Amino acid sequence: MSGFIEGENRSQSTLFPERVDDYVAEDSPVRVIDFFIDGLDISGLGFKAEPADTGRPGYHPRTMLKIYVYGYLNQVHSSRRLEREAQRNVELMWLTGRLAPDFKTIADFRKDNGEAIRLVCREFVMLCRKLNLLTHTLIAIDGSKFKAVNNRDKNFTRAKMKRRLAEVEASIERYMGELDNADESAPPEDTRSMDEKIAALKEEMDRLKKFEVRMLEAPDQQLSLTDPDARSMKSRGNGIVGYNVQTAVDTRHHLIVTHEVTNTGSDRRALTRMACKAKAELQVETLTVFADRGYYNSHEMRACEQNKIVTYVPNSATSNNKAKGQFDRSEFIYLTADDEYACPAGERLVYRFTRTEAGRELRRYWSSACPRCPLKAKCTTAPERRISRWVHEDVLERAQARLAGRPDAMQIRRATVEHPFGTLKYWMGPTHFLTKTLDRGSTEMSLHVLAYNLKRVMSLIGPQKLIEAIQ
Repeated sequence: MSGFIEGENRSQSTLFPERVDDYVAEDSPVRVIDFFIDGLDISGLGFKAEPADTGRPGYHPRTMLKIYVYGYLNQVHSSRRLEREAQRNVELMWLTGRLAPDFKTIADFRKDNGEAIRLVCREFVMLCRKLNLLTHTLIAIDGSKFKAVNNRDKNFTRAKMKRRLAEVEASIERYMGELDNADESAPPEDTRSMDEKIAALKEEMDRLKKFEVRMLEAPDQQLSLTDPDARSMKSRGNGIVGYNVQTAVDTRHHLIVTHEVTNTGSDRRALTRMACKAKAELQVETLTVFADRGYYNSHEMRACEQNKIVTYVPNSATSNNKAKGQFDRSEFIYLTADDEYACPAGERLVYRFTRTEAGRELRRYWSSACPRCPLKAKCTTAPERRISRWVHEDVLERAQARLAGRPDAMQIRRATVEHPFGTLKYWMGPTHFLTKTLDRGSTEMSLHVLAYNLKRVMSLIGPQKLIEAIQ
């Protein structure tokens, strides 16, 4: 084979055997993992750092954590695949000192140390803060749906249960009708086959009835058979059984400051909670937050203002007056000094009474001139146009004025927070979560977020500089 680059003879022995360290480059990401985990206070994070007095010694938590961080950094998430990698991957051999735990030991470590693993993810965010990689003032918040280990056919809501029961009942009635109309001279085998189908459908009906009882006993009247914590959610027009992952992402380098895995499909109540968590992680007095209209909620906007959080969230207007050619609420101007509204026709809507709706104290306004107004057809079909004003409406007006003064806010939000979600879903593959229950899913997502932040920082400053910073 002359003329080609030739490899070494496999049976050739060497006088001085090569070290495993020789196969790992000085700027390899695996060295970053080694330095980062060796610098952690393992016992302070909640890992069991002392071996048991009896029985066979276990693996040190540092070793197990290194295996997982390396695996998630290289898109190897399965405990069985990590077992194989520990036996054949040179970098992983270097990282663990040629230790190769079995898959059950690897899986149990993730299962038993969920809270500690989540704290490791937080430790890296604190390191990023010390390296001044975060803006400390601007973040974007968003949520995305991730699939759980639960097929849609094994998830039941009230609507799904009603539809399935109706389908089974219709099938039974159809078979019963065919059985009644069958010719007496039909072969016995055909009649027996029909009876077996009817019996199977009745058995399915009994099974669904039992599931319905369990479903109605649940607080949200939803039942998932494989993963009990997974919930049916809307995702881009389609249904998905999974979890809603919330993230707060720094606008400077797109690093994930904090995250949370929930089984609530709506983002409506998550704004203040996520913003306060990000504020605590960044250790700042004030914070500016960008979020989409799915987070718009009057109570949340007021709570953010009370916590010194400046929000940029579009109003989720639900009125269709403009579509009908009628005056929109925005065309009625509130006059603060008089506590009245000026309508497009030049009349005044005066205060009438106050009532409480959905936990909000609303003041009601209308004018007595509406029945004889020439513009009434363009305003309302009711006897008069009534306007409701929340007693803390000034909070929403300030938020709307801020958003109008910063037209690029939603573009910044989109360019910031959707990039990490796209990357994470690409790494996780089509199956998304591999573990079941909310607690274990949160641990799995923390490992993904830690791997994402690690890779992001290494691409920003390089592995060698990150190692020096850790040292």
